[in-house]
Amino acid sequence: MELIPRERRELAPGAVHLPGLLDRPRQRFLVEQCRRWAVEGPGIRAAALPGGARMSVRTVCLGWHWIPYRYSRTRDDQDGSPVTEFPAWLGDLGREAVADAYADPARGLRYRPDIAVINHYGDGARMGMHRDGDELAADPVVSISLGAPCLFRLGNPQTRGRPWTDVELRSGDVIVFGDRSRLAYHGVPKLLPDTDHDGPGIGLAGGRLNITLRVSGFPDDHG
Repeated sequence: MELIPRERRELAPGAVHLPGLLDRPRQRFLVEQCRRWAVEGPGIRAAALPGGARMSVRTVCLGWHWIPYRYSRTRDDQDGSPVTEFPAWLGDLGREAVADAYADPARGLRYRPDIAVINHYGDGARMGMHRDGDELAADPVVSISLGAPCLFRLGNPQTRGRPWTDVELRSGDVIVFGDRSRLAYHGVPKLLPDTDHDGPGIGLAGGRLNITLRVSGFPDDHG
């Protein structure tokens, strides 16, 4: 239990930080599942950007496989095998987060994510400012943090520069961003010292896991 509880906070219109939404057992379960997904098929990989550079995070996907900057039903940049199926229970978690963020149970029930992009941040990993704009649907993104804390930067929909808001994300925190912030630029400039948080207690020896849930809006024959 935290000495000073952190409060739910709207970072920008449509972007809500839900600190500590996931308790320790749920975090531990998610870490176990991420570990299983990371070794299925060709396994987790550092995606190659169009210019040839590799991302500093390692990624595995569910439902649709993300290849910068498109999606496919198959792992086209690996061995071409089908992507792992998106589990129904993960959609339930997303619906819970959306309902909580917007204080709207009906909106939560309508949320139907079919993509999970899971990133592992090791030492020195970061994520530059970007928009989650490869989906056709405008439904919110649900972002789940596990393990080491990080500095999360939420910008604006127009540019990668200011104005932006910086927030510390800890294990078990969730951010939901939709509506006017659905296409806001955002990134992770750095991990923070893991001095007050027990990563091994959830089964993660080091680094940070981030699970983002998205609604594709794709027809069945997409990709």
